[in-house]
Amino acid sequence: MTGSEFIDFDKALNLGMKLIKTGENPNLGLLIVTGINLGVRIQDLLKFTFQDLRKDSVTIIEGKTSKKRILAINNNIHKAISFFNINYDGYAFKSQKGTVYSPQHVNRLLKKYFRGKISTHSLRKSFGRRVWNNDNQSERSLIYLSELFQHSSISITRIYLGIRQEELDNIYINL
Repeated sequence: MTGSEFIDFDKALNLGMKLIKTGENPNLGLLIVTGINLGVRIQDLLKFTFQDLRKDSVTIIEGKTSKKRILAINNNIHKAISFFNINYDGYAFKSQKGTVYSPQHVNRLLKKYFRGKISTHSLRKSFGRRVWNNDNQSERSLIYLSELFQHSSISITRIYLGIRQEELDNIYINL
């Protein structure tokens, strides 16, 4: 598997909502919920505003690829954002000091709440794993994910999501 691990989608969603509802760290909770539901890189995730997350869809230009993507804002995100004052304005993922989180700070916060090799990329991988599992681990889902992630092939997507290693491990386990 590549550098970071994915986080179980339901575990991440539940933690994100808990951080929002309890007031322990609402902005991080919203970041987790948004990250696992949109599957974008951290530099793109940190640019979202409260207004963006209240819409039904948002158009972004990806930082790494400069490609345009239209993202549907789903019910998980709408539910999470509903706990925030409607008048909240500006960037959604700010620290208590009022500055937009840095990727490094988000990494530290994620490591605080999740065990293992967890990083900001884990949110993106969790999105991919959820899509793959929801479509019965189909090749079709890997084709879609390969396109969404801008991978050159589905074999790269398999490796990225740690699927390939699991398949190789099963060869030994099933002897």
